[in-house]
Amino acid sequence: MRLLIALLCCALAATAAQAEEWMVKRKVTTSFDDTRDAIVMAIENRGLVVNYTSHIADMLNRTGADIGAAKQIFAQAEIVEFCSAGLSRQMMEMDPHNIVLCPFAISIYTLPGEKNITWVAYRQPKGAAAKLVGPLLSAIAAEAGQ
Repeated sequence: MRLLIALLCCALAATAAQAEEWMVKRKVTTSFDDTRDAIVMAIENRGLVVNYTSHIADMLNRTGADIGAAKQIFAQAEIVEFCSAGLSRQMMEMDPHNIVLCPFAISIYTLPGEKNITWVAYRQPKGAAAKLVGPLLSAIAAEAGQ
């Protein structure tokens, strides 16, 4: 019986780990504004341009009442989208299906009830794209907590 329970726990843990393989998320203890500014600066310091900033929390708060939703999901949340023409081209020459990774996006958000915590997250590239784009995304996200 103990063996069965142990195997079940291992299977559940493996399933949970697989469920998050597609994303990387980091908890930082800087404010939302400072974290967002650090992400934008890290992008621009690499000679890249922010294409768009999506104000997710504002959109959810604005539309929630229209669909009967009352739960607050984020205290603050934005997604910063940016591109590298060179990396994007290389990535899609490797596999045209890598188009789903463009533009690159890093999410910055805070959750209701979590004080002094900001989250930074991005989609985890797979395969050859992971070796090409993964270090860029990781380095930009790492600058958020500094």
